[in-house]
Amino acid sequence: MKIAQIAPLAESVPPKLYGGTERIVTYLTEELVRQGHAVTLFASGDSQTSAELVPVTDMALRLDPAVVDTIPYHMMMLEQVRRRADEFDALHFHIDMLHLPMVQDFIGRTVTTLHGRLDLPDLPPFYRTFPRHSLVSISDHQRLPMPPVNWGGTIYHGLPAGNLAPRLGRGEDYLAFLGRISPEKRPDRAIRIAARSGLKLKIAAKIDTVDRVYWEQEIAPLVYHYPNVEFIGEINEQQKIHFLGQASALLFPIDWPEPFGLVMIEAMACGTPVIAFRCGSVPEVIEHGVSGFIVATEDEAVAAVAGLPHLDRAGVRGAFDARFTAERMAADYVALYRRLPGARTDAARLRRQRGEEAELQVVA
Repeated sequence: MKIAQIAPLAESVPPKLYGGTERIVTYLTEELVRQGHAVTLFASGDSQTSAELVPVTDMALRLDPAVVDTIPYHMMMLEQVRRRADEFDALHFHIDMLHLPMVQDFIGRTVTTLHGRLDLPDLPPFYRTFPRHSLVSISDHQRLPMPPVNWGGTIYHGLPAGNLAPRLGRGEDYLAFLGRISPEKRPDRAIRIAARSGLKLKIAAKIDTVDRVYWEQEIAPLVYHYPNVEFIGEINEQQKIHFLGQASALLFPIDWPEPFGLVMIEAMACGTPVIAFRCGSVPEVIEHGVSGFIVATEDEAVAAVAGLPHLDRAGVRGAFDARFTAERMAADYVALYRRLPGARTDAARLRRQRGEEAELQVVA
């Protein structure tokens, strides 16, 4: 198939450091190319890909100090997509909602993966206005706040099987927290759990401007108070292999409806179990007692730390291989592309010739 992937412009594809959506776009794009599809990637100019790159901006917008408003750049990208839309059998958007008004002329060939939370009050009326567009959720839980829309499916994220090699020996007796410093990620919980467990906690996380006050007033004092806590800051992909692989467990103490939680499967790929709070997608990703422990309180999390020696790190990696590879993710998306009512595939042409054109179904 000829497939367009349309990425956000805030980060490059792949991102230099933090950036879950852009990382998934990378894994999907590269796997589609590996499987023989002709892929065109609309992204920032500093992106690296084996697909055809359409460089919309010179660099990732988050790294450009001259950029104040990102919307004009996304509009410019969408104009390029519109001009080339007839070239593609399927167009896959990863930019939430900006494109929905402009794709009505070729809606039968478009799909959008929703990467963020959907429980915000402004979203239901918007999606009620565009109920025919094919949407993909990244967990079943993510769908719950949405009005009736055209769900193409739930497709879990995946990673290249060789990106994060499992380390199956004993870890270095520390707990890991990886991601972003923010109230909903609850690094304060991670600090208290580690302190009560008697283990060191290593925090590798970015601090966005919007969360700077939270860091300075709530988290930094805890980091300085507890001698077992080490704050590392943002890390890259190579550093992540050692950071996750050597940890006894990843702490995922979230307090919000997490749509997926990419860091959980990154840890699993390293053979590192996950101790995660029962929120959002967690029960769909973690198999309790196999790839980690699902807990409801800090007391349960402390008890789970004590239970880590009973988990088989090879079994943790096996759970990843069974469900969360990029190969599986790409296969799921290709199957969806081919089911789109306007998809330009041989099977779709035959259905149209027989008068068996599929209709979009709006479901809750």
